[in-house]
Amino acid sequence: MATASSYSVITLGEAAEEAAERGFGLGGPPAPEDGRRGRVHIRRDFDINSFGVNAFYQAQSGAVVVGEHEETGPGASGHEELYVVVEGAATFTVDGEETEAPRGTAIFVRPGTKRVARATEDGTIVLVVGGKPGEAFTLSPGESMSGFFGLYREKDYEGALAILRKALEAHPGNALILYNIACMESCLGHAGAVWEPLTESLAAWPAYKELAVKDEDLEPLRNDPRFQELVA
Repeated sequence: MATASSYSVITLGEAAEEAAERGFGLGGPPAPEDGRRGRVHIRRDFDINSFGVNAFYQAQSGAVVVGEHEETGPGASGHEELYVVVEGAATFTVDGEETEAPRGTAIFVRPGTKRVARATEDGTIVLVVGGKPGEAFTLSPGESMSGFFGLYREKDYEGALAILRKALEAHPGNALILYNIACMESCLGHAGAVWEPLTESLAAWPAYKELAVKDEDLEPLRNDPRFQELVA
């Protein structure tokens, strides 16, 4: 990325390849069906404060380039989103309806609509621009946790927890952030500090109960009657 005094430039192809090398999500060896996927954090890297924008890359045809979501839930922004295929091609499935999207295709999707896209050519890049109707741009709960997953992978649980606490200041009561705070407290051996954020998280978003039952970070709590009551 080259930066001038009044504008910034990024080469998406190069940035996308680098993003794929860093991996997507929590890291670790990807499942074969995941291909080589990466996210270019355009908004964050350019420090854009008026709208959300990222690019998603998939090196392998047939694998997911835009993960399935609805822009709802604890980590979501509630954005309406515009997807533009800038390289390669993809098949979008929006509320069960498939649309072929060769290079140059733009697809607009409103919040609450389930969408997913699979690359149909190697090296597919999809640019995504989003914003919440009628509201000034703010960081979503998920984006406010930026940096958390990298520290988590490195087992820097103190550093990861610090990011989460700052994110919680911006999004009080958010179930996603609270759940991960509970996980980090558990990883640090702070058993007594787990219960409040975990209880609040599961009350706000009961779907996390199923996740909690299987979550290795919460393994030390499994046999505690309080945990069993929370996930019941």
